[in-house]
Amino acid sequence: MTDAGGPAAGRGRARRPGGEVLGSRPAHAVRIGPRHRPGPAPSAAEFTVPWLRIAAAYAWRLVLVGVVVYGVFTVLGRFQLVAVALFLALVITSVLRPLADLLNRRLPRSLSVAVALVGSMLVLFAVLALVGNAVAGESARLTGEFRGGVRQIEQWLRRPPFRLGPGTLSELQRQLLSYLSTHRGRLLSSAVSGFGRVVEVITGGALALFASVFFIHSGEGLWAWGRDQLLPAPARAAWDRAGRAAWGTFAGYTRGIVIVAATNAVLVGVALFLLRVPLALPLTLLEFFATFIPLVGSPVALAVATVVALAGRGPLTAAAVLVLIVVIGQLEGHVLHPLVMSWAVRLHPLVVAVAVIAGSIVAGVIGAVVAVPFVSVVWAVLRALRSVPP
Repeated sequence: MTDAGGPAAGRGRARRPGGEVLGSRPAHAVRIGPRHRPGPAPSAAEFTVPWLRIAAAYAWRLVLVGVVVYGVFTVLGRFQLVAVALFLALVITSVLRPLADLLNRRLPRSLSVAVALVGSMLVLFAVLALVGNAVAGESARLTGEFRGGVRQIEQWLRRPPFRLGPGTLSELQRQLLSYLSTHRGRLLSSAVSGFGRVVEVITGGALALFASVFFIHSGEGLWAWGRDQLLPAPARAAWDRAGRAAWGTFAGYTRGIVIVAATNAVLVGVALFLLRVPLALPLTLLEFFATFIPLVGSPVALAVATVVALAGRGPLTAAAVLVLIVVIGQLEGHVLHPLVMSWAVRLHPLVVAVAVIAGSIVAGVIGAVVAVPFVSVVWAVLRALRSVPP
């Protein structure tokens, strides 16, 4: 008998001369390996909670940024006079550059810069002279009113709830005079060092004015020269975009804070004049410059105005000034800052508060003034470097 599957199976198979079927493989031993080869032991990081690993990754980066910022402030502290002068020159440039550009439409560039700078200096000196005349004119009357206000304060302290006797107040006065006589040498040395500070301020102001002339006249040319000389060609476009964003943010912040300070000063001045508070004009000027310190400058200036109103006009006027502090603080925080600053600086109020406190710890009043524009510029640079160019 023939195999039933033989012919059918043999159709598609051809045999070699040695009897081996084409397409078949010789028999050999086959070793079946393990299905999963053992790998290296998992590290301890794989068993860590994911959010803890992410927090640690952000933490060391934040520590690095903090070290860099501290190093920058330390270096600037070594050259504080130069750094403050250049910062002031940038502030002057951001305020006067639009005026110089407007004058440049009718006048040559050099003449327009000179007119803008000299005109602004004349206005500043006129305001200071007006303040000096006001102080000199009211000094005699203010001295008498201040003495009367001090006597009123003593009477209030003798009444409930303080109930301080005349002996206690006399003892406080004696201790104050004793402190002044004991530390007379220290106060004299402080006055001498204060004279040195005045010389530094004059030097820094001259340097700021000198630098602002070049910044206003050819600031873009200086930036282009520094960009081409210090940066490699592939990085110039990105850093040029970042530099323009930084300058736009800084100029916007400076113009915005000037608008806010001027508005606060006008409101405070009108209120103080209506309340007939002594030294209303100097207190108005103090409010203008104090507003440049965010969050804390304006309340401090108004607190000084409250003390002057208490000594010169009595408790009712001082209470009215206290109400003025609350009203202007609410107006500045909820109307002026969101309205004026939203197009220039977009920082959370918590970031502003932390920046002001940190800046004051590192560099005092100067650090508190510089902190917010510094953080705003850094944030603008990061956003510009992170964005994709069109």
